[in-house]
Amino acid sequence: MSASRRRGVGDAAAFRIPLILLVVAVAGLIIVGPLAVVFYEALKVGIGVYFSNLSTPDTRHAIWLTVATALVAVPINTAFGVAAAWAIAKFEFRGKGLLTALVELPFSISPIVAGVAYLFVYGAQGWFGPVLDSLGLKVMFAYPAIVLASLFVTAPFVAREVLPLMQAQGSSEEEAALSLGASGWRTLFSVTLPNIRWALLYGVALTNARVMGEFGAVSVVSGSIRGVTNTLPLQIELLYQDYNAAGAFAAATVLVGIALLTIVAKLIVERFGERA
Repeated sequence: MSASRRRGVGDAAAFRIPLILLVVAVAGLIIVGPLAVVFYEALKVGIGVYFSNLSTPDTRHAIWLTVATALVAVPINTAFGVAAAWAIAKFEFRGKGLLTALVELPFSISPIVAGVAYLFVYGAQGWFGPVLDSLGLKVMFAYPAIVLASLFVTAPFVAREVLPLMQAQGSSEEEAALSLGASGWRTLFSVTLPNIRWALLYGVALTNARVMGEFGAVSVVSGSIRGVTNTLPLQIELLYQDYNAAGAFAAATVLVGIALLTIVAKLIVERFGERA
């Protein structure tokens, strides 16, 4: 090895090692440390108290409401994301750029702003509020509002994951399927979805994690009614404000567990995707 090459390798190592140590230190301080504190504070009072805090009626209802919201919002946004990505990647039409911008718009808007906007649309003084009240339909400060807010903040996740893959793959396989007589639905389920399945699963996992962890928009439209419209993030805040730190940290471990499972699912999906 020449002297210049050895010097270059040494310079690279001298730069690489401090950079890695810096990243590890920062990640430990701002990510690993706080997560470890959540579990420590939740469990330091004992495992019996931990499960007792999780089994209180309000916390159990918050967990159930959060899961019920995800069971509705995730499938809807999965279908929306696939449809939007398919339309943008596989077809040429006027307004394509506008549609792409609309799909990504929730990333640019604060969730609290979205919640306030829903109040002015579906609230008692909103555009459709009086009509909904006359029909006996309650949207704001009820389960439908929580679902609507969750749909808004998670709308781009699936589309953002599958759209680049669809654009890279092109439309030659879909065109071949259509030329052989396959219908649009048959082409979708037999050609398009199998080609994007790993990216789709990753997008679904991200959507689910965001739905369960959403606070801003839901806090505005739900009314934060104890034991009625409190999702798990809102319940955590309420418990902390009630000076029940152990209960708040116990509930927080559920959300942290969901986040960790999402990371594991991401790693599994990426590994299977690379093999495929």
